[in-house]
Amino acid sequence: MIVSVLHRLKKLPRAVHRLSVMMMKPQVVFVLGGPGAGKGTQCARIVENYSYTHLSAGDLLREERSRSGSEFGQLIDTYIKEGRIVPVEITISLLKKAMEETMKVDEKNFRFLIDGFPRNQDNLQGWNTVMDGKADVKFVLFFDCGNEVCIDRCLERGKSSGRTDDNRESLEKRIQTYLQSTRPIIEQYEKQGKVRTIDASRSVDEVFADVKNILEKEG
Repeated sequence: MIVSVLHRLKKLPRAVHRLSVMMMKPQVVFVLGGPGAGKGTQCARIVENYSYTHLSAGDLLREERSRSGSEFGQLIDTYIKEGRIVPVEITISLLKKAMEETMKVDEKNFRFLIDGFPRNQDNLQGWNTVMDGKADVKFVLFFDCGNEVCIDRCLERGKSSGRTDDNRESLEKRIQTYLQSTRPIIEQYEKQGKVRTIDASRSVDEVFADVKNILEKEG
């Protein structure tokens, strides 16, 4: 009887640990801006200097597109090539899975930069429906950059990135999608006082200096 009780008590810390991981909510910063605004570059810098995990909605979709046996691969490919926004159910399921897997490995990794999401009203509604009570959105980091600067950066990147959407035709469609669909989302968050805007047309170091100031202020 005593041995049995002791055995159960030994298991208790592990059970409490598992429960704490399940109860810990991800702390999320949405990272938004036009194509070529430098979101990925700045997120990489943040990860190097702060305890954040970077999740790029676009990278997760591209990985899923190229994954052998993916049921969504062909659909994602078509949407990306046409510069359209992939159905929200697919994107959120990939983000949710990535956050859960990261926190399962180490419960201290609960801060996430979600880059390139939410990109439209459908994305935002989907997030609010699926993730309500499961994640806290702390604020939006908005990299504000002129369209021509964004296009030039992407065309330069396209010379080595191998990305099928880094060409002028796709870029112009993506920028129109961004202006029509994503900017209104940023404006909604602005009304809630949750947007931190950075002039992203400057050099990487100048932009990151502003990013550091914001992150240190936000804690």
